[in-house]
Amino acid sequence: MEWVPNFSEGQNPGVIQQIIEAIQFVPDTYVLHRDTGKAAHRTVITLVSTPGSIVEAAFQGIAKATELINMNNHKGAHPRFGATDVCPLIPLQGVSMDEVVALSHELGERVGRELEIPIYLYERSASDEHRRNLANVRKGEFEGLMEKLQHDHWLPDYGPRQPHAGAGAVAVGARPILVAFNMNLDTPNTRIASEIAAGVRESGRVIKDEHGKT
Repeated sequence: MEWVPNFSEGQNPGVIQQIIEAIQFVPDTYVLHRDTGKAAHRTVITLVSTPGSIVEAAFQGIAKATELINMNNHKGAHPRFGATDVCPLIPLQGVSMDEVVALSHELGERVGRELEIPIYLYERSASDEHRRNLANVRKGEFEGLMEKLQHDHWLPDYGPRQPHAGAGAVAVGARPILVAFNMNLDTPNTRIASEIAAGVRESGRVIKDEHGKT
């Protein structure tokens, strides 16, 4: 299985190293790659583990991030609502998507109960259609969490009905492999970046023919 947690820390390498060490303390867990963005103030780590170890590894990583990252002091270019902002679990070999969905519930329940962090299940693990899309789940970001959690429409799947004081919330979900495509543009024109993104993003763009039909 693959696990690709996104941590809201991109400016202090020591914090990320401590999180990685906590994760790697769990047997059969291996870090393949890390990608840190200073402007985004965010680090994405790619790990692989066995179904028997991945929940423990993920829990230890989330627990360490909760200890070290304070979202009240976090400013970055990337949308975020938690210290461990998003926690996708991906089946690779010898495990089905349904089994990974079950593991995401196991992880979410444990984090919500032991760390007292509100958990939103997204993608294939979503409890409702409006929660499948990560952007919907994360809308309002950390600063809007308190208000969001007051709406019955956005009750957490696990954990308390209030944000964790320093760690916010966590989105946990099973999903297929995702290919992220990043590039550096030598222009301050954000419209160019948006046009390129629309061309490669899964959601794409709306195109109309000469008759105005989409």
